[in-house]
Amino acid sequence: MSQKKILLIDDELDILEILSYNLEKEGYDIYTATNGNEGIDKAKEIVPDLILLDVMMPEKDGIETCQELRKVKELHKTLIVFLSARSEEFSQLAGFQAGANDYIVKLIKPKILISKVNALLQLTSQVSDNAKLIEIGDLVIDKDNFRVSKSGQQFLLPKKEFDLLYLLASNTEKVFKREEILEKVWGNDVIVGERTIDVHIRRLREKLGINTIQTLKGIGYKLIV
Repeated sequence: MSQKKILLIDDELDILEILSYNLEKEGYDIYTATNGNEGIDKAKEIVPDLILLDVMMPEKDGIETCQELRKVKELHKTLIVFLSARSEEFSQLAGFQAGANDYIVKLIKPKILISKVNALLQLTSQVSDNAKLIEIGDLVIDKDNFRVSKSGQQFLLPKKEFDLLYLLASNTEKVFKREEILEKVWGNDVIVGERTIDVHIRRLREKLGINTIQTLKGIGYKLIV
C-alpha cells in the first residue's frame, strides 16, 4: 500500500491517540488537530487523502469545518468522513449536506473502522489513463481532471458526488438501480446507510438543476439532460 495521508480532527486526545495508533499500524501517515481551525490549516498544508472529523468541537464545530474544507480547491479530491458520537438522523444528514463522503458513529469497533478506511481509500485510487470526457447537452464531465460544468458554470464536486454523476452519465439510456450504484460508487466492502444515495442525488440536483436526474420510484435513477 502506498503511503496515504490521514488527518484526524477531534478534541478528545484519547480518541486521537487510539486512532493514530491503529491507523499507523496499517501503514498510513497520520496527522492530528484538536479543533476545526487547526484542522483546516493542517489540511491545506498536507492535502490529506482522508480526513476523519468529529462533529462536536470547540471554536468551530465539525459541520462548519467540513463546509470550509469543501471550499478549498486543493482538497476537492480529499475524502471527508465524520466520526461522531452523535447518531441522530438529522446529524448524519447535516454531515452529508456539508459535503462529507460518509458518516460513522464512534461506537464502531476499531477493526471495522480500519476496514472501512481501507476500503474508502482503495476506491479513491488515481483515475485511469483511459479516462474520458463526457459531453451531454450543456453538461461536460472531465474525469481526467475531476471537473464538471453545465451551461458554462464550473462545479467542484466531492469525490462521491462526482463518481455518482459520472456513472449516471456513462449511459443515459439506462436506469441505474440503487444496488448497482452502491456497488460501483461505494463498493461492496463499504457499508453505507439507505439514505446515502438519496442525499447525494439531492445535492447534485441542487447544484446542476432539479430536472437533471430522474427518479424512477422503486427502480433507480436516470440522467436527463
